[in-house]
Amino acid sequence: MTVQPAVVAGPATVGVDVTATPTAGRLRRRPWGAWAMRIASVAAAVGLWQLLTANHVRFWLRFDTLPTVTEIVSTFTKRVAVQEYWLDLGQSLIRILTGFALAAVVGVVTGILLGRSTAFANVFGPLTELARPIPAIAIVPVAILLFPSDEAGIVFITFLAAFFPIMVSTRHAVRALPTIWEESVRTLGGSRWDVLVRVVLPGILPGVFGGLSVGIGVAWICVISAEMISGRLGVGYRTWQAYTVLAYPEVFVGIITIGILGFTTSAAVELLGRRVTRWLPRGEEKAR
Repeated sequence: MTVQPAVVAGPATVGVDVTATPTAGRLRRRPWGAWAMRIASVAAAVGLWQLLTANHVRFWLRFDTLPTVTEIVSTFTKRVAVQEYWLDLGQSLIRILTGFALAAVVGVVTGILLGRSTAFANVFGPLTELARPIPAIAIVPVAILLFPSDEAGIVFITFLAAFFPIMVSTRHAVRALPTIWEESVRTLGGSRWDVLVRVVLPGILPGVFGGLSVGIGVAWICVISAEMISGRLGVGYRTWQAYTVLAYPEVFVGIITIGILGFTTSAAVELLGRRVTRWLPRGEEKAR
């Protein structure tokens, strides 16, 4: 006689997932709650700034020397109505996008070669490791001497700043690929090109976009610094000029503009990365 194992009835055997509906509801509600918290945190910081500066608070930190939020907003509205503001903004965007695009292409290619080719790594690996710790902004004097124009020098500094994070992240992503993936393609008769297209490039995408996210942030730091040192136009140049004439509200207009530009470009890179790697499981969804 055959004895059938006992089956204990429960949520899994009924065919209805009792947790599905609440979870879906939470996932629908969470983005709104997250955005509300983000906006509230920014509003609280702005309100605290206004409170401290308007009341001339001076307790170790000298808030009495800084402009109030209302002064900054008033100056900001005046600045955006002037063509010069948009010319500076456009010039900074051209520099950052040009340098970052070059860094993305060269950094990814170099990272793949360093991770895949022993000969390439032996020749160029030591050079990249020696140059990587040098801050890109320290190369500004060299760029001024090396390039025929300040514009080319600033783009080079931007490129250099973004190149190393992208290259290192790509190299680590290549070396972290499971060898069984490549062996499977080779076993099925695949060529080196098949391995590159079907294994390496898809497999390193998360690491590449991690490097791109870091690279765009570092690039903004260096392009603004380079504009302050040797620029003729740009948000960094205009912010430094405002500081030299003690126009502190305009300084904060520049700071806010830099923050908005950095946030926008970083968000664009993040969005592109999510679209390209949509097949990845999103562990952060549980944390929202």
